[in-house]
Amino acid sequence: MIGNLVQIVLMVVSIMLPAVAPASAPRQDHTKPTILRFVKNPDLAPPFTIKDLNGNPLSLSDAKGKVVLLNFWATWCGPCRAEIPDLIELQKEYKDQLEIIGLATQEDDAEEVRKFVAESGINYRVAMAPDEVTEKFGGIAALPTSFVIDPQGRVVQKHVGLNDPSLYELEVRSLLGEPVNATVEYFEDTGQVFLVNADRATELPGVDMSKLSPEQKKAALRRFNSERCTCGCGMTLAQCRINDSDCGVSKALTEKIVSEIRNGNTKAMPSPVKTEAGGSKI
Repeated sequence: MIGNLVQIVLMVVSIMLPAVAPASAPRQDHTKPTILRFVKNPDLAPPFTIKDLNGNPLSLSDAKGKVVLLNFWATWCGPCRAEIPDLIELQKEYKDQLEIIGLATQEDDAEEVRKFVAESGINYRVAMAPDEVTEKFGGIAALPTSFVIDPQGRVVQKHVGLNDPSLYELEVRSLLGEPVNATVEYFEDTGQVFLVNADRATELPGVDMSKLSPEQKKAALRRFNSERCTCGCGMTLAQCRINDSDCGVSKALTEKIVSEIRNGNTKAMPSPVKTEAGGSKI
């Protein structure tokens, strides 16, 4: 009886052993650094001077030497409300080196915003966002939208939507020259940060130019940057594709242009138009 029991135990152990990883098995690497992406040769942040909710002058120039997180938000925006506690902690942690500025967007009642700020315990400066300021920053197509500005006053990154708070902190620390477990990469701004730079783009979201020759591609890009989208955004086709890759109007128009150029349509190109970066819809 005992011998049978021993045999059963040995059989069970032999079945289980192959499922156990050997001590020398490689483990998943959880220490891989985060990749931070900053604009190469960034543009200076558009200057503005407005009044905060307390009636005091608020200007980006006042924060020179600090990292600035310019946060376009709204009280009615769920993702905006969700990130506020993290922004409060970030401002508290880096109070002498970071200036978070909250610009309330698409809000009609400053008193309601002021009440919300007080109830939420927001510890950074908040102001109502005038239309001219949102236009200077390329139009705000979605909320929240945050611009990261380095101590020299240059816009080095733009985040649209609810962001990982740990990424904000890594960006702040990196821009302050503090050690971070992250790799920094640099990219050319071809409209990702400022739509006005869309004319630098050689590729556009959802636009297939793979069958065009180099000269045809240049011709297509010229038209994308000179013809306006008719969806009502007021942007060029290139800007609209970058700003809203789901826009069916700009997608159809760019596809038509690619087809015309590929089929040898050499009609005169329209003269370039002066475009503004605003006009985005929330």
